[in-house]
Order: sequence, then structure tokens, then C-alpha cells
Amino acid sequence: MGLLWLLVLAVLASEVRVAGGAETFRNSTEGLLEFSLGKFRKFRLARAFPEEAILRHISSNVTFLIFQIHSQYQNTTVSFFKTPLLNASATGTDRGLVFILLPEQNMSTWYLETADAESVLNVAITLSYSERDPIPGGCNLEFDLDIDPNIYLEYDFFETTIKFAPANLGYARGTDPPSCDLGTGRDSRWRLQYDVYQYFLPENDLAEEDFLNHLQRMAEVPQVKANAIKVVTLTANDKTSVSFSSLLGQDVIYNVIVWDPLLNTSAAYVPAHTYACSFDAVEDNCSSLGRVSTKVFFTLLALLGLFICFFGHRFWKTELFFIGFIFVGFFFYILIARLTALKYDVRLTLTAIAGSIGGIVLVAAWWRFGVLTLCMLCVGLVLGFLVSAVTFFTPLGDLKVFRDDGVFWVTFSCIAILIPVVFMCCLRILNILTCGFTGAYSVVLAVDSYVYTGLSYITLNVLKRALNSDFRRAFMYEPFQTNDFIILAVWGMLAVSGITLQIRRERGRPSFPPHPYKLWKREKERRVTNILDPSHHVPPLRERLGGRLAQIKELFQKEQPTGERTPLLL
Repeated sequence: MGLLWLLVLAVLASEVRVAGGAETFRNSTEGLLEFSLGKFRKFRLARAFPEEAILRHISSNVTFLIFQIHSQYQNTTVSFFKTPLLNASATGTDRGLVFILLPEQNMSTWYLETADAESVLNVAITLSYSERDPIPGGCNLEFDLDIDPNIYLEYDFFETTIKFAPANLGYARGTDPPSCDLGTGRDSRWRLQYDVYQYFLPENDLAEEDFLNHLQRMAEVPQVKANAIKVVTLTANDKTSVSFSSLLGQDVIYNVIVWDPLLNTSAAYVPAHTYACSFDAVEDNCSSLGRVSTKVFFTLLALLGLFICFFGHRFWKTELFFIGFIFVGFFFYILIARLTALKYDVRLTLTAIAGSIGGIVLVAAWWRFGVLTLCMLCVGLVLGFLVSAVTFFTPLGDLKVFRDDGVFWVTFSCIAILIPVVFMCCLRILNILTCGFTGAYSVVLAVDSYVYTGLSYITLNVLKRALNSDFRRAFMYEPFQTNDFIILAVWGMLAVSGITLQIRRERGRPSFPPHPYKLWKREKERRVTNILDPSHHVPPLRERLGGRLAQIKELFQKEQPTGERTPLLL
């Protein structure tokens, strides 16, 4: 740790403190916050009133302490000194410090403050460990602290990445720490393993008190193992960085437990959390997620999708427009997002225009050429895309083999193509299934623009993978909570109802309508040759339009008075 570090701890140990009140309450007369080992404490920090915290009666079998402090979104600073130094303090929403205890030391102090203008509600705890326990962040070479037990978290729209410093083996008070780089055998820190855990708060829960209560389940080793989900285990040879899919508006708490397999001991890092959004942003903050343009776009899409879910096969051209809109709109959005720097609202507007053009083109192609196979290929690929996306939404998508883009996209494409191939012998069933499932899923997407649901990530994860090459390394686990079960039931109910209704209604009818262009051409020839047909005497289009315009003009002409217009002669 260096001579300076030992001197600092010696000064802290030799300071004399006056005994305060009860350990769970603040001593307002002396300005102290008193803590007990392993007990959480909530308190408020104000910029004008920094706090000094103290822990007394430390047992002699305790080798080091980890003090950690947490807030929902406002930064706080914890420091060894009253004036924070770069290598002796930590600032953030989830920060902590490691205290290496000296022989005979039974008391420790630290300092807390915030630079935020408003008071900050915090929860803090001090945890103790023995000389057999590994020291989180004990071999730090990347961050500012000499021993850094913190998890550093970064997020964007695509992924959330956590980073932490490697741990070191534990050691007794007053002895030198084991070397971090001397040897890689079983007697070195290279035997340590790191278990990464993930904990989800309830959906749409932004309450500060709820967050602080849930965070208390992620501080100590037994509680982390009991409440959180283990995502991955890293060895000392792996990079101490893990990426996850970002869940906007969903609070997720991360923690790492370092385990010594030789001594079967473990210690927890300081947990970190994120909502993947900002509470201070003017636009798109955590309290008002979802742009107006997104809500309008997906609401209109859901209305059309709901119609397709129940009547798509009967209204064949409307369904083709819906399929063409999805097909072209999806690829067009990926294209402009990767090649341009346009704002989101502009991209969404252009996508709506391009999708509409794609739908019109598909309808026009069917009307003119009547190639059923081509149209059903587009229909089947849309259903295949949804089936493939659902497949990779399961834990199958987190398999290591699919971290390779080539393997992922080949497998994804094969599943998508397999669907139209399997149903090629019964095209009507394929069409009705596509109407039911894709039409109902558009309702799920519309609901997500108003209320958070993890089901939207079925397709959003595929879009992220297509837009960002780094997303392949992210774990894509999304929790299934109350909202998700309700919306999944709605999706299934709509899909089954729409499919059942259309199968029963179309029983005994032709599978698909005849070629529109041939019908129009046959009807035109019939009108030309059959002079008894009233439609044969229909005036040309120019005369019909002229007559319509004349009728419209008459509506705006002043009515002429009737009767005698000349003066009467006497």
C-alpha cells in the first residue's frame, strides 16, 4: 500500500473521538454518524453540512472493512479525509472504500459530503472481512483508488457495461499484501473467480425508498446469492468487464462476488445500479420515457395490426400493405441509422414513409403480376423473423457460440427461412398464422410505448444487434414480471382468437383471391363487346370528371330568384 497509506491509517487509528449516542441514530450535537457492523442506515446529506462517520468496537479478528454508500441518482462523496483527495475518495451514486486495519485498531472514521444543491437520501453500511477473505479491488491498476472495491458502470441505448478491478488474496493485520503480479500459481490471486450477479426491481418502480430497500439485498454475499441471478463466472484470466442489454426505465442492480476456491471464502464488491436513463434530462428522462413520435407510430401500427389479426386473410390487399410496410420499414431503419446521423424523430418519419411505399409496391406487384409465391414468401419471412426473434429471446440467445456474428445471423436466417418452407404446402394456414401472431404483436409494441414491458425486446434485441456490432457481447436477459405475464396473455389471446376466427370464416372459400389484373382486363373486354351492359355506355373518364366538377360548382353558385323580373305596366 505504500508508506503514505500506512501513515494515513495510523493517524486515523490514533484519533480520539468522544462517545456519541445510540449507534442507529445521528448524534446531532457532535455532528457524527455512528455505524454498526452489518447494519444499514438511512440518512440525508446536504451540501452545507458534510458529515463525519465513525465505527467503534471493531473486533480483532476483522482484517479489513468495506464502507459503501448509495443514493438513487444524486452523487455523494466518501473520503478518508475531510478534504477529499483523488486517490483517497470516491464520488458517485454507488461508492465505497476499503479500510485495511492496523494491529490493535478498533475504530475507523470517514467523511461524507455531496455537491448537489438538494439534500440527498442515502443508505450506507459497513461490512467486515477476515484475513482469509479475498479483498475486492486489491490489485487495482486502472482506477484512482489504491484498493478499489467499486463497480464502474456505463450505459447507452444499446448496452450497459460494468467494470471492476481484480481482487487480491486476504492477509493478516500488520503484514504485507501478497504480490499481484508475482506468479500465476495456486498461491497467487490468479486462483480467484468472479461471479457476476444481476437483480431486477419491479417494473415501472421509480420510488426512491423502494430502491434503497431493494439495494440492501445486494450488499452482502449471502443475500446476493439468495436474491440475484448469477449471469456469468469469470476467471482471473478473463477481462473484468461484462456487458448487458440496456433496459430503459428498468432499475437493475449489479454486483460481483469474488471467491477463493482454495479457502472457500468470498467477498462482495460495492453494488452498482442503473435505470439506463437520466432523472435530470429535460427530454426522455426516467419519469417520461417514450417520445410522442414513437407513441403515434406504434399506435397507428397497432390499429392496423389489430385489424389484420382478425380480418387480414379476407382483406388480402390490406394485409399485403401491412407486410410490405414491416418488411421495408425494418431494413430501411437499419440502413439510415447506420449510414446517417439523423435525429430519431426524422428517422422514424422517413421509416414510416419508406414502409408505406414498400406496402404500396407489394400490393401493386400482386395486382399487376399476381405471383402468389412471391407474396407468400414475404408473408412467411415476416412470421419466420418473429419466430426466430422469440427463439433468441430465450436463454438460448445467451449461449457463447452466438457471440459470433456469423453464427448468429446464419442461425437466425435459417430459422426465419424454415417457416415459409415448412408451410409452403398450406399457404392459407401460413397466411392466417402470420396475421394472428404479427398483428397481435404490434399491439404489444404499442403498449410498450406507454407502459414498460420486456416483451418488446423480442424484436428490439435483434434491431440492436443489427445496428451495433458491439452488442454481440451483451447478455440479453430480461425479467418476466407482472406486466409481462399480463401482456403475454393478451398477445396469446388476440393471436388465438384472430387465427380461430379467420379459419372458421374462411372454411369452404377459395384459399386466395384471383389475379386482380386478369379480372380487370376480362371485365374491360366484356364491357367493350357487350353493348347491352349498362357499363358499356359509361362516358369516358374525362367527361365523368367534368360532370362532377360542374356539380360541385353549382353548389357555390348563388340561387337565381324566380318570377317576373320586369316592372309591371300600368
